Amino acid sequence: MTDSLPLRAAIVPVTAFEQNCSLLWCTRTMEGVLVDPGGDLPRLKQAIEKAGITVVKLLVTHGHMDHCGMTGVFARELGVSIEGPHLDDSFWLEQLDTAGARFGVEGHPFVPDRWLADGDTVSFGEITLDVIHCPGHTPGHVVFHHAPSNLAVVGDVLFAGSIGRTDFPRGNHDDLIASITQKLWPLGDETLFIPGHGPTSTFGRERQTNPFVADQRFG
Repeated sequence: MTDSLPLRAAIVPVTAFEQNCSLLWCTRTMEGVLVDPGGDLPRLKQAIEKAGITVVKLLVTHGHMDHCGMTGVFARELGVSIEGPHLDDSFWLEQLDTAGARFGVEGHPFVPDRWLADGDTVSFGEITLDVIHCPGHTPGHVVFHHAPSNLAVVGDVLFAGSIGRTDFPRGNHDDLIASITQKLWPLGDETLFIPGHGPTSTFGRERQTNPFVADQRFG
């Protein structure tokens, strides 16, 4: 995105899982947020400093440790609040330490300052993001959408050429497909999305080419 737009975004891969932590900021106030700061805090601090922004809150799409294992620690270090995910992911947040230990990733349980629900909004600077509850990968997964910029941060709901896993506890394949086709597609084909892993894509491209959710599968 160009500097003329009110919202800018940068992707900072973190943890051994190369999870896409998104740094979003308001170009008019230089206030920003980190979405899914799962680990590698020195790298995230460096990205914040390089962008020259002030992080005012941390956002979480869902409770898996690569996305939020160190979020509670980072919030305390920065002195900011945590918003998200949906309350239905509370059981994941409660076991971040044990989940992280199984995969060699540091994790610490936390309780967000604000649970998010479908239809909520989160704000920083002059930017307001819409919150969309998209269960399936996890029951409490949320997506953040900025309509004026045609940008969505979708976590592990959708990827370029793939979709999120549903074999974790309380995952549901049918719910995931419904979240993608009924909640994400209506946001517009031109919408660029940042997934939880891998390269960005657009909803339009995925509707044409994604083997799991392309329109031809449901025509």
